[in-house]
Amino acid sequence: MLDYIVVGLGLSGLAISEELEKRNKSFVVFDDHSQNSSYVAGGIFNPVVLKRFTLAWNADSQLKIAMPFYRELEEKLQQKFINTWNIYRRFHSVEEQNEWFVATDKPGLSGFLDPELKKNTNKNLNVSYSFGMVKQTGNIDTEDLLHNYTAYLEKKDRFRSERFDYSELVNRDGFVEYQDLKASYIIFCEGFGLRNNPYFNFLPLRGNKGEYITIYSEELELDFAIKSSVFIMPLGNHLYKVGATYDHQDKTPEITAQAREKLVRQLKDVINCEFEVVDQVAGIRPAVADRRPLVGPHPEITNMFCCNGFGSRGVLIAPSMAPQLLDFIEKDKELDKEIDLRRFTKKHYKPA
Repeated sequence: MLDYIVVGLGLSGLAISEELEKRNKSFVVFDDHSQNSSYVAGGIFNPVVLKRFTLAWNADSQLKIAMPFYRELEEKLQQKFINTWNIYRRFHSVEEQNEWFVATDKPGLSGFLDPELKKNTNKNLNVSYSFGMVKQTGNIDTEDLLHNYTAYLEKKDRFRSERFDYSELVNRDGFVEYQDLKASYIIFCEGFGLRNNPYFNFLPLRGNKGEYITIYSEELELDFAIKSSVFIMPLGNHLYKVGATYDHQDKTPEITAQAREKLVRQLKDVINCEFEVVDQVAGIRPAVADRRPLVGPHPEITNMFCCNGFGSRGVLIAPSMAPQLLDFIEKDKELDKEIDLRRFTKKHYKPA
C-alpha cells in the first residue's frame, strides 16, 4: 500500500512530491496536463507588490524557503531553472518617486528596494521619470522545471499521465482506493481544475485568466525586467516575455486576440523600437477571494486533503505550503489559520 496519491503536478504537486520524497514516503502522482497555469506562468519571484510598494503576504519568509528549494532542484535534476535579474519599476510621476523613498524605509522592505533611483540609459525605452530598482528578484523557468520533474518521477515509476477519474475513488476505513492503488492519504493539487473536483468544489476558488506574449527584438537589449503598465521579462537571445492580463470573466484556456492587442498596446507605451510577437500563452490562475491558499483536510473524509489557491505567486508560496500540510498530516501540527481551508467550513477535523 502507498502512503500517498497526489493529483496534479503543477507547482503545488511538485512541492508536495518533493516533500514526500524527503520524508521517504511512497507516492504516485496523476496529471493529464489539463491545467497549465504553472507551465505558462512567468515564474517571477518578487516579494514586493509594486503597485503599492508593500511587501506581499509572508513574502520575505517564503523567499527564504523558496530559493534553497529551487537550488536543490537544480542540483538534483542537473538543470538550470533559476534566472536572476533586478526589476526596474517605471515611475509615472514625482509623487510615485516620493512614495518609493518612503517605502524604502519601511520595515521588511529595505532589503528589497534600492533607495537610489536609477536613470534610464536605454534609448529604446519611453521613460519620463526615473526607475526604482527591486533586488533579490528573478524568475523560475517553470515549464522546463515541470517537464524535467515529470521525467524524474517517470523514471521512478511514480507518475501516471492520465486524467484522474473521481468516480473510481473509494474511501475505505483508514485508506483510499483508486483503480489498482491503495494509499493512506490522497492530496489534490489541481489548480483551477479543483472546480471540477466533487470533494472540494465547495471551496471559493475563482480563477482569473492570464495571457502572456513573447516578443523578439534585437534593438531592445534589456538585462533587467521592467514593471510598468505591463511587465517585460528578459528570456535571453533577444526574447522577452510580456504580460500578463487579468481576466476574471473568461475561464476558457484559449489565447485571445483581445489580450494580444492589449499587451501590444501597453508594450508600445513602454518601448519605442521594433519587435515581433512570436508566441502567446494563456492559463487560469487558481485564485481565492481572500488571496490566501487553500490548504488542509476535507471536512468529513479525514484522509483526503487539498493544497491549492496560490494565485499568481505560486513560485514563492508552493515550497512553504507543502511542509506545513505534511506536518499537519504526519505530526498533527496545526495549520496556520490564514491558509487553513477550514476557514470556509463549519467543522474542524484532524486526520486519522
